[in-house]
Formats: sequence, structure tokens, C-alpha cells
Amino acid sequence: MRQRPFGNTGLCISEVVFGAGAVGGLLIDADHHTRKHALKIALDAGINWIDTAPSYGSGKSEEAIGRLLEEIPIERHPYISTKVRFDPSSSDFIGQAERSIEESLNRLKRDSVDLLQVHNGVLTSWKGNSVAISPDDVLRRNGVADALDRLVAQGLTQHIGFTGTGDAESVRTLIASGRFASVQIYYNLLNPSAGRSMAPNWSAYDQRNVIATAEVSNVAVMAIRVLAAGVIATDVRTGREGGVITDNDVAADERRMAMVLPLLKKEYGQRSQIAIRYVLSNSSVSGALVGIAKIEHLQLAIAAAQMGPLPAKLLADLNELADSDFSSPSRATVRD
Repeated sequence: MRQRPFGNTGLCISEVVFGAGAVGGLLIDADHHTRKHALKIALDAGINWIDTAPSYGSGKSEEAIGRLLEEIPIERHPYISTKVRFDPSSSDFIGQAERSIEESLNRLKRDSVDLLQVHNGVLTSWKGNSVAISPDDVLRRNGVADALDRLVAQGLTQHIGFTGTGDAESVRTLIASGRFASVQIYYNLLNPSAGRSMAPNWSAYDQRNVIATAEVSNVAVMAIRVLAAGVIATDVRTGREGGVITDNDVAADERRMAMVLPLLKKEYGQRSQIAIRYVLSNSSVSGALVGIAKIEHLQLAIAAAQMGPLPAKLLADLNELADSDFSSPSRATVRD
């Protein structure tokens, strides 16, 4: 599998990142044999990064990874990223960070992780949300960034990053601050606003091309929800869709997907593969984080990366559809 630079860290990561979260759920819900088989397939294909968090299965994801890594040679170990969620009502960010990483490392059976990311669900300058943290919370003296830097100094994590959901200008402020090595960005073909400027009539969550800011700042971008929590990949709903961005609307994503479907020819791959190829068509993305529910999903993701970027014609048609706010038919031919 091809690799891409991970910002200014000196690391190179696989184009597909194994997402160990609840939306896919394989490392949480599957039996140990299936988990072990999935990890072998991923490593054999060249996937070299697994992303997890304490909240994924209430610690089960990290525990599963820890057990799996015990059973393979250390030279085969992938990079591991996990996360910390801060309580903004407490000023003890250092204590929160230390407790969280210690618990994560115990579950992962490791002395350190390669990347620790801020996992608060909403990043905003508006403090009306109880889980929201502001740029000031992060960047001020003894704030979140200082707390995470302390963990780097202690050797508990090699790098730090954050999940860039919420107010686009707040995300841009943190990217440009120079404090973080990476950012996780909501980016998919139903909402491409993180990777391009949108037309004035764009009605969905607008991330105002924050990927361009990351590129200028040499901050790595890990694309998340590349399948829009499954809406792009399938018409079957699991109940785990939505919930990442400030105005995540599954019904709206379904309407957009209905407009996209006529563009998707069989030669481009399955729906999930087209979604992955779309994200990887942006050279400023370091890796596409893909949630895995079944072994077949992992195999499809690996094959998608091998296919390479989408054809320019399809990308142009998707851009045209986005410019219309998914409100008018495209000039593209009907799917066969």
C-alpha cells in the first residue's frame, strides 16, 4: 500500500488507517479470532496505523488492540493513536491528560503511543455546550496544549493532535498555532467543504477549506467519516450514523447520496471504494480513516487504495453537484 508523509513528524503512514471505533466496531464486537485475522490482513496489505480511543466500546477497543499486539512480533506493530476527552469545567487539564493516557496505556499494554489527540466532540469559541472547548482552553498557559506537551516530555506520546470538528475558524486557529502535529477532519464526497471552497448557496456544515490551512502549516490530515458513517456505502442503517459534526443530518446525507448515485459507474468500484478513492484524490490528506465492521469491508478498503484516485471526470461531476448544493441533476451519465 502506498504511504504518505504525516505532516512534519517524519512519519509516513498508509493511505488507509484502520479505524477501531464503534461505527465499524470489528475490534469491539467481533471474536478474538476474527480480530486477529483482520489485523493480519491489514498488516500484510501494508496498513501501518490503527486509531482508537478510550470511549470506543468503553475501553474494549484499546483492550483488544493491546491483546492483539501481544501476539505479534514488535517489528510488525503498527503506529497507534488514541485520544483524551477533557472536561472543560475543570481547570486541571494536566491531571485529566495524565489519568487518561495512563489508563489507555494500561489497556493497550504499551509504554507510549505514537499520537494522542484531543477528542472533545465540539471545538468552538462558543461555550454554551458542556463538552465544548475553545481555542483559549487549548492554547492558554496551562491549557490543553501545555498538558499534552507535558505527556510528550514524559515519553507517553510521541506526537499530539486534535479532532477538528465544530467552528471552522476555531479549527483553523489551532491548526495555525504550531502546537499540533495532526488534525482529524470530517471529509467525504457528500460534504467536501474541508477540502475546497463551497458555493455561497452551500447549506450544510461548512469547514471552509481547512485542509488547505493544514497543508500550509504542514499539519497532517487524517480524514474521518469518509463513508459518512455508512450512508455512502450502503442504504442499510445501523443506528450509529451521525453525531460527529455540529449539524450532522443523516436524512440530508441520504438525500445527497440519492443525487450522487447516478454518477457512480461500476468501473469506479463499489460505493465504499469510491468514497475512499474520493478522499485519497486529495493529495493533502495523509490517510483515510476507515471504520471496519467486517473482514470484507477491510478487503474493499485495501483494494480501493490500490485503485488510486478517482478519474478527473467523476471528480468534476461531483464538484458540480456540490456547487448546486445537491439540488439539481448532474450532466454525468446514469450508473450502469
